[in-house]
Amino acid sequence: MIIDCHGHFTTAPPQLAAWRERQIAAFEGGGPAPDPGELVVTDDELRAAVGENQLRLMDERGSDLTVFSPRASFMAHHIGDFAVSSAWARICNDLVHRVSLLHPDRFAMGAMLPQSPGVSPATCLPELVRAVEELGAVGVNLNPDPSGGRWTAPPLTDRGWYPLYEALVAYDVPAMIHVSTSCNPAFHTTGAHYLNADTTAFMQLLQGDLFADFPTLRFVIPHGGGAVPYHWGRFRGLAAALGGPDPEELLDNVFFDTCVYHQPGVDLLTRVIPSRSVLFASEMIGAVRGVDPRTGHFFDDTKRYVDATPHLSDQERDAVYRANALRVYPRLAARLAAAGR
Repeated sequence: MIIDCHGHFTTAPPQLAAWRERQIAAFEGGGPAPDPGELVVTDDELRAAVGENQLRLMDERGSDLTVFSPRASFMAHHIGDFAVSSAWARICNDLVHRVSLLHPDRFAMGAMLPQSPGVSPATCLPELVRAVEELGAVGVNLNPDPSGGRWTAPPLTDRGWYPLYEALVAYDVPAMIHVSTSCNPAFHTTGAHYLNADTTAFMQLLQGDLFADFPTLRFVIPHGGGAVPYHWGRFRGLAAALGGPDPEELLDNVFFDTCVYHQPGVDLLTRVIPSRSVLFASEMIGAVRGVDPRTGHFFDDTKRYVDATPHLSDQERDAVYRANALRVYPRLAARLAAAGR
């Protein structure tokens, strides 16, 4: 089995975006928010949305199951207030949940949290509980910068995040550290803000001692860890200068995915980062959707790179494709075991 730990519902039916536009317009204009019940998406529309897109590509590229969450750029936690984010998260989570029910063998739900700038992360707990207990979420996306590129939130090691971490540990659910749209023109959303955030999150963890308080807390840092593997020597040197442990000691709690869109990048990732801390992912139909003219293959067909890298043994490759995900996402492992898979 090949498990893709990083997928988003980027192909949701257009009425989802239309409802969101109405919600934003109502907030900005001071009018009443639209009723979530006015958003009507049929099962057939959901089947078509993934059948012609994600499922087709999964079959063509050879992956079996995707941890599937709401579209990252649509989270846009900086828009509106907590009430806006709460209604929006609920709607997006419900749609992804329905996709996972329609295709239970192919999708496992990852949830969005209703974060809002300046609001305690503890306010996310009701939706986290609902997502796990009622919707069957196996993971969540955690935005370290709800301000959308202004970076007003405290670092991930701050105790203000602890109520959320306590719940994640209690449910044994990992968090993917994933920012959303950038409203700062200095940071392109997917080319700069995403990768900056991946790197920043790791450095925040290196500066603190979070896992002493939460030894079973697990984070997935996407997009190959941003600049982290490429600058591994810098992080080792900084850790020594700060009097902290070698950064490899974080890798029992921190995992990087393979959303790196060329062969040399995956080769470096798998050479520098131990295989036990790498999870297969593609973020297909995401930020980079085109065909690489040098290879004739889609940039986000990451399985080709993992298959070809010389830095993994067969056993290590199996860990990247399957075993690590089952360890990091125990609720997914339990679900697959119950289904005899």
